[in-house]
Amino acid sequence: MWAAIKARLKRSEASSPPPTPSPPTTSTAPAPTSPGPSAPSPEKTALPGGTASPGDDALFGEGFLARRLKDDTIREVLDDLEIVLLESDVAMPVVHRLQRNLRRELEGKKLRRGVDAEDAIRVCLERSCREILARPPIDLAKTVREHTPKPYVIMFVGVNGTGKTTSIAKLAIWLRSQKISSVIAAGDTFRAGAIEQLLVHGERTGVRVVRQQEGSDPAAVAYDAIEHARAKGVDVVLVDTAGRQHTNENLIEEAKKIRRVAAPSLTLFVGDALSGNDVLEQAKLFDAAVGIDALILTKLDADTKGGAALSATYVTKKPILFVGTGQGYADLVPFDPDWMVRRLFAEGTAG
Repeated sequence: MWAAIKARLKRSEASSPPPTPSPPTTSTAPAPTSPGPSAPSPEKTALPGGTASPGDDALFGEGFLARRLKDDTIREVLDDLEIVLLESDVAMPVVHRLQRNLRRELEGKKLRRGVDAEDAIRVCLERSCREILARPPIDLAKTVREHTPKPYVIMFVGVNGTGKTTSIAKLAIWLRSQKISSVIAAGDTFRAGAIEQLLVHGERTGVRVVRQQEGSDPAAVAYDAIEHARAKGVDVVLVDTAGRQHTNENLIEEAKKIRRVAAPSLTLFVGDALSGNDVLEQAKLFDAAVGIDALILTKLDADTKGGAALSATYVTKKPILFVGTGQGYADLVPFDPDWMVRRLFAEGTAG
């Protein structure tokens, strides 16, 4: 995302008229007999990297050498920012939030010597993005271990094609890495091949899959899986559901029934990062229908724009719990806001 913002800023700078040179002045003072000490050449202030943004003291200051940003410059930056963010799949409410934050941080401020406008804009945007992404996290492993009675039930919802079923298998592997056992309920009994897909994952990962015949009641499958977990002392039940469109009222009612029967401790919405702003509407409607507690964003490794993560957590007010970063079973990792900010502002990132 930053690469596109930076390119836009450069184009704006290139199209701006050069400053009018001051007329030369003449002096009658005699030339010095020996060269005096030369003034130190201005050096660019090094802005610290890593996960923490530099404070305002590193960016802004007062005095003769500080340079005030013109209102026209700030206005142009905000206009350019809106275009780039919208092209990066950032939702309009998030665009407005970032614009407000940037205006508040830049207006009336003077840049310290050696800090250019691009530095200040980047630092302020990083700070705003980190603030948006840093929702109170859920420590899933700790929550599962402390939950009584067993099992801890996790229900997965989302539309077709988002990688929901594969994410369930990946989460089972992650739980195993935390010494937590799990069983999968094959609750997608309508999609052709859905049960078989989970059985293949179960064979590859060694995780038990509880199933019934195709077309059977998904709520009954969830119930059977929970009873199995209770009998066998399994820690977690992962309940798959049909990848329903959020506008399909019949399937939404079915999801509500599964929720009533399974009484999940956690409901996860699985969204495709490549679907742009569609993922926001999906998440909002699922939240209204069945209630969601957190998000899993898949295909983040292929998302060069990065707007989905910013928009999804801001619009839904829910934390991102995991992100999919590849095709392997190990490619589901806990979400780290600092990692996401570094990715959004990587110099070489497209978008």
